[in-house]
Amino acid sequence: SFYEELVSQGILKPLTAPVEGMVVKEGSRNYVAPQGISSVVKYYLEQSGADVSYEQHVTHISLREGRWEVSRKAGPPEQFDVVILTMPVPQILQLQGDIVSIINESQKQQLESVSYSSRYALGLFYEAGTGIAVPWAAQYIADNPCIRFISIDNKKRNIESPEVGPSVVVHTTVTFGREHLDSDPAEVQQIILSHLQEILPSLPQPSSIKCQRWRYSQVTRAVPSCPGQMILHTQPLLICGGDGFTRSNFDGCIESAMSIAEAVKPHL
Repeated sequence: SFYEELVSQGILKPLTAPVEGMVVKEGSRNYVAPQGISSVVKYYLEQSGADVSYEQHVTHISLREGRWEVSRKAGPPEQFDVVILTMPVPQILQLQGDIVSIINESQKQQLESVSYSSRYALGLFYEAGTGIAVPWAAQYIADNPCIRFISIDNKKRNIESPEVGPSVVVHTTVTFGREHLDSDPAEVQQIILSHLQEILPSLPQPSSIKCQRWRYSQVTRAVPSCPGQMILHTQPLLICGGDGFTRSNFDGCIESAMSIAEAVKPHL
């Protein structure tokens, strides 16, 4: 039903563009978000009617007279009746305040067992009308020590147009990401570009480049038994969830969200 709704709204479309080297599981279907994966999040936030504040870096969570006091890097603390944490699990464990003693030893062990792969993403952006002569929309690279995936992103999303310039997205291998996790991003960018030049020597010069370090890319080991969520405190409710409690794909995110929603309902 989630896919049907998103497809009917034009947020998702079936993937029709050619992707070389993709492992297709029997019975699975693949979709693409023409306006980017953030459009899925924006759609649900709009549907919820929630008042959303962005770029609030939470640092402390503490109990104050039966409510949660949430502190952030900038601005005064705020109080809430229910707190739901869906950031990567290592970042939950980095929070300060009463939450440190509220997480019991068993829960702490389960949370500490979660692991993620790390990688870099490189975006190359071109002027409108630039041609990129490859027969595929995306390609998985099997034998390069640096690059695992290349996408001609507008082609993959099936939104090619003469008014909008093409963009190329490159993801590194997990091994490369791990080895260069704390390297200078400018140096990493040059290494990726040199490998990309070997794979696609005819690639034109981009008008701009963005290199992104993705410390928590995909869950490699989720919370044992993949429960979807974990209640850290009942009254008031403090609960955590996300793909670290299931798996790193859209189905996993939905499963966790449904599990969290069921747990939160009695507290509303």
